[in-house]
Amino acid sequence: MEERFERAPVGMLTVEADGTVRAVNKTASDLLDVSSTEAAGAPIEAVVPDSVDATIPRAFDATSMTAKSVEEYYPTLDRWLAVSLVPDEEAVTVYLHDVSERHRLEQRLTRRDANLNRLTIINQLIADVLAELVNASTREEIAATICDRLGETDIYEFAWVGERDVGTDDVVLRAGSGATGRTLDRIKECLDGGTAVPERRAIETGCPEIVQPLGEAESVPKSIRRAAFADGLQSLLAIPLTYGSSTYGVVGVYTADREAFSERERESFGTLGEMAGFAINATRNRSLLLADTVVELTLQIEGRENPLAAVASKREATLSVDGFVPQETGLRCYLAVHNADPAAVAEECERSSGVTSTRIIDDHGDAGTLELELGEETLLGRLTSLGVTIESGRFTAGESEVVVELPPEEDVRRIAESVTRSHDVSVTAKRERERDVTTAREFRDALRERLTDRQENALRTAFFANYFESPRGSNAEEVADALDITGSTLLHHLRAGQRKLLEALLAPQDEQP
Repeated sequence: MEERFERAPVGMLTVEADGTVRAVNKTASDLLDVSSTEAAGAPIEAVVPDSVDATIPRAFDATSMTAKSVEEYYPTLDRWLAVSLVPDEEAVTVYLHDVSERHRLEQRLTRRDANLNRLTIINQLIADVLAELVNASTREEIAATICDRLGETDIYEFAWVGERDVGTDDVVLRAGSGATGRTLDRIKECLDGGTAVPERRAIETGCPEIVQPLGEAESVPKSIRRAAFADGLQSLLAIPLTYGSSTYGVVGVYTADREAFSERERESFGTLGEMAGFAINATRNRSLLLADTVVELTLQIEGRENPLAAVASKREATLSVDGFVPQETGLRCYLAVHNADPAAVAEECERSSGVTSTRIIDDHGDAGTLELELGEETLLGRLTSLGVTIESGRFTAGESEVVVELPPEEDVRRIAESVTRSHDVSVTAKRERERDVTTAREFRDALRERLTDRQENALRTAFFANYFESPRGSNAEEVADALDITGSTLLHHLRAGQRKLLEALLAPQDEQP
């Protein structure tokens, strides 16, 4: 009997009715982390550590013992034990079985389900925010949309949006929503006083900042930590609002959950920050497009570290920007070459830092056109990422300059300082000018003056015959038959007419006839 007791695969204790332990087998000794010899004769509460409900010691305090089974967590052992008490006439047998793995699996599954549910809610929430950002027409609307949607959910306590103040590097609060309590007041006080907060660091670095637990983070000002503790806040995520290399602001999200903002959650918020930055950039472009007046800055390139200025100087060429197409990073630039061999200029460009690829489009010996891929670190790449409109760029052996346009309400000083800090350029001129107002009829009349009768007739016929639709309503042969011309003649007129229409839309004003 004693041998079977000792070798039993489950933990077993024999205990007197008064709670004195008579014997402990090896399995129970291992589970309870006690010595069998030391346990014999000891009270039950000295052998079995405390559990949440202390079921075993309390059972022996009762006037009568009854059989019972429970599962309890024992903190000092870090184990879940299934406990069964079976009394007989002589003693009580306590059976112990380790069920920790099952409980931990259940906890993992519960956490996984909770995380998936939370992530589903968050993704839907962010999708709703992004959908509303599409219709936001001002930066104020963008800030209010983000705050209202994030701050009024059950997942987060509150959210606020900050932006750089015009003309300075200070961060100002634009909007806030949710149960802000005292924390948002302390944040505003720190911003007004120039004290560093995680949200400001997110703007400066362009990278998200996560702080948890909030009350123990030395990187957070003490006044904010105290207020957050009083308001029951445990975690903070600061997401920069970025577009390209520009950071327009930040959104700070606060929650009472100590372990909030999983990696997937942060990725979702990263998308929100990029889309909000894109929306802000779009409002700036819309403002520039609709403005009656614009601010024009002339930037003179002082040194020769600029790749285009260096190439122009080395080849004694005149290079001018015909146009550009912004890319995800940097831009594609179309460069007119004068007084130099385009092939030699292209070869020189390929050796320049900041130029990632070069292609010759036209080569007329001493003039032509190049297509360049410029990195974001170049002057033109930096200007594009800041959201300004490049009106012209001219690079020669003697002098190189770039002219840009901004809407009048834009932070001209900050943009100018950003460019002059990162590149060897200086602002040589700044002026506001009125834009010419052209009515739709005037615009159409101007286009018609560019087209010949045959070109206009070809374009009209092709347009109304749905030649430009996809799928086409008419093919080239059918349109040509309607005009009583050959297919090759039709394509000649269409290409010439389309070229003139695109020149009116895309060519620089000073190059238009």
